[in-house]
Amino acid sequence: MSDQHLTPETRAQWSSEPAFVFSMAAAAVGLGNLWRFPYMVGENGGGAFILAYLLALVVVALPVMMLEVAAGRLRQGSVVTTYRGVTRFGAAYGWMVVLLTVIITSYYLVITGWTLGYAVDAFRLNVAEFDEFTAGYNSVWYFFAVTVLAGLVLLKGVQAIETLSKILMPLLALLIAGLVVVAMQMEGWAEAREFMLTFDPAALANPGLWFFAFGQAFYTLAVGQGYLVTYGSYIPRKTHVPRATLVVAGTETTIALLAGWMIFPFVFTYGMDPGAGSELAFSTLPLVFQEMTGGAWLAMAFFFMFFAAAFSSCLAGLKVIIAAFAEQWRLSNPRAVGATAALMLALGLPSALSFSPVQLTIAGMPFLDFMDQFGGTNIVVASGVIGAGLLCWVLPPHKVVYALGAKSRWWSWRIFIVGRSLPFLAAAFLVWRLVAG
Repeated sequence: MSDQHLTPETRAQWSSEPAFVFSMAAAAVGLGNLWRFPYMVGENGGGAFILAYLLALVVVALPVMMLEVAAGRLRQGSVVTTYRGVTRFGAAYGWMVVLLTVIITSYYLVITGWTLGYAVDAFRLNVAEFDEFTAGYNSVWYFFAVTVLAGLVLLKGVQAIETLSKILMPLLALLIAGLVVVAMQMEGWAEAREFMLTFDPAALANPGLWFFAFGQAFYTLAVGQGYLVTYGSYIPRKTHVPRATLVVAGTETTIALLAGWMIFPFVFTYGMDPGAGSELAFSTLPLVFQEMTGGAWLAMAFFFMFFAAAFSSCLAGLKVIIAAFAEQWRLSNPRAVGATAALMLALGLPSALSFSPVQLTIAGMPFLDFMDQFGGTNIVVASGVIGAGLLCWVLPPHKVVYALGAKSRWWSWRIFIVGRSLPFLAAAFLVWRLVAG
């Protein structure tokens, strides 16, 4: 069934609450947890960042996540349709979210291309180090391949996403857990444990640490990026939103922490720099698999699953864009998919070229890294704050309670406190950051 041009009664839906949980978890788990979380931990001092991240996630990001899913369920449309229904200024914000998703997805597709390239090389028994892999134009060719493949899957609609998610998520979780067990046997395990569990309390007085922690918490749960609103619009009527989102958030957080426990023991065992940045996982794991007994088989399994997780995130981002284009411009699903794929090919090329012989840079860093810091932290936080404020100050509370599908008003009370206070707290935080220098 096509999921465009449909009334709420006939709009395509996830087949069940568990189907929504699997699909939403697969959408958000991807690169945000396996790729981005470890490198953010490495760049921001280890344990202090993890503590700040967990507090930001539980106290702020989780209630906003529930709010966005409920809003999507209430309006049953794209992100633009949802926010337009909230206030007359909401359409502008909705398009801002779509633009943010366009920015993030454009470089996400490049990194997903890396995972596909590593998976292919693993099956060829020739996994190269990251510098060697990006010495030619692999980033460009695999970026093109992933974009085309995603377009083909999305021609099938939400059912294809659901089917892939149900298969891939359990396999990914099992594989990561297995690699953590292997990591526990490494010489660097004790050093990794100290890095992730201990910190100087003075580090928590650094506003920059909290800024990146909130950015990662929002990024982990896909807050402010349109994913939650769009996926929420396909939720079946009987879904209990707080319960479903708690399961998703718990899954996301567990996978993120396991990714850290999986990567850092190897980083310290082989004397690598934990603050290596966006290439951390791609620099570390090929060395690991080369040194391990049976590493070739593990490399095949891991990089295939890494690609699958990253690919599911790309599908979610592209779905946000496709839904907006289809509804606002009355395009058929195939035309919306084609337009979105063409846009991604154009906008993602600079990020692909930043890890090629061209070495495209901006502000002294690879173009892709700049886009991740600019869009993945700064704009994601701003978007989540603005969206929560719009929904909580304009939507009647009883409608949110209805959309949550929960009999208890406890969650709605907490959501409204967080949502209404968040813009003011964000302004106070900016003042603190300026004063602290």
